[in-house]
Amino acid sequence: MNRLKQVSFPSRILSRHVGGNTTYAREIAKGLARRGVEISQLGSSKRAALTALMETWQGLTVPAKPGFVLHYSADTGPLLPTRAPSVVTVHGVASRWITTARSARQEKIWRTRVQRAIHSTDAVITVSKSSADDVSEVFGIDPALITTIPHGIDTEYFAQPRPLSDRLQHLRSTPYVLYLGNIEPRKNLMELVRAFSLPQLKGLGAKLVIAGKPAWNAAGTMTAIESAGIEHLGFVDDDERVALMQHAALFAFPSLYEGFGFPVLEAMASGAPVICSDRGSLKEVAGPAFLFEDTDAGSIARGIAGALGSSAATGHSRDAGLAWAKRFSWDASVDAHTEVYERVLQR
Repeated sequence: MNRLKQVSFPSRILSRHVGGNTTYAREIAKGLARRGVEISQLGSSKRAALTALMETWQGLTVPAKPGFVLHYSADTGPLLPTRAPSVVTVHGVASRWITTARSARQEKIWRTRVQRAIHSTDAVITVSKSSADDVSEVFGIDPALITTIPHGIDTEYFAQPRPLSDRLQHLRSTPYVLYLGNIEPRKNLMELVRAFSLPQLKGLGAKLVIAGKPAWNAAGTMTAIESAGIEHLGFVDDDERVALMQHAALFAFPSLYEGFGFPVLEAMASGAPVICSDRGSLKEVAGPAFLFEDTDAGSIARGIAGALGSSAATGHSRDAGLAWAKRFSWDASVDAHTEVYERVLQR
């Protein structure tokens, strides 16, 4: 058997934090390194088009040496078949269900890129059963050719108590509902912001705190956040992220679609009660979380008010959520990835 020796990931994902895709790539890379596998990176540019050409060129020219695999870990990758054994992870297809993820032009480019990556690599990985269904349907792939590997969660890391940083000390005195993640239309934050203007939430005394960076098409959401006077913390580092979750009265995630839904499990592992939508993979991932009945502002307001109004229910949610999060293991995920790598090495 051609034993796995080296895996190369895109530097555009591994070297800068762009959200869940980076968490995923870094955890797989760390797990492989602990197993003695060398990790390298594909070069990139600040310009997306040039990065696509660079990743394609590297796929064409990199020596197909024994035990070496290319892993395009964030949907897009080579435009032409690679010389070395290769894998692409497609995390989901939000546009199968919603129209707010990207503009029509952005979506056309993204789908073309993903289709080319699928046809230019030797194996396709995705991260949930719902994502596998979406990838199969949209890109015309036999479901048997898609390997579903759920992400893991480092529950010990998230459960370790963290104090709020100096800039967050003011949150100690006020119960807050937290959203943490990228800011983009798919996350449905405009409806979350509207929910906090409704009577059900105005009288509860809890404030909304939003943490995360603007991502896709975020201008409208940012305007809504600023106009409503909602506290937006921007980027938070890893310690602040965990501390915010640990001290939140409730973690709210009203997303319109998720390929996996890292923040929901991270909040559970941190001990926060969680309320979320049931869209996309969240049906699989959310487990014992409270669920919004729908994704409009009124449903969000009723869901948050109901969760905050029952201390017994939120206490149960904390305990059950931590137990649920422990089901998701990075070791198991790395093992499953290694099996895929070994398989493509035999091509």
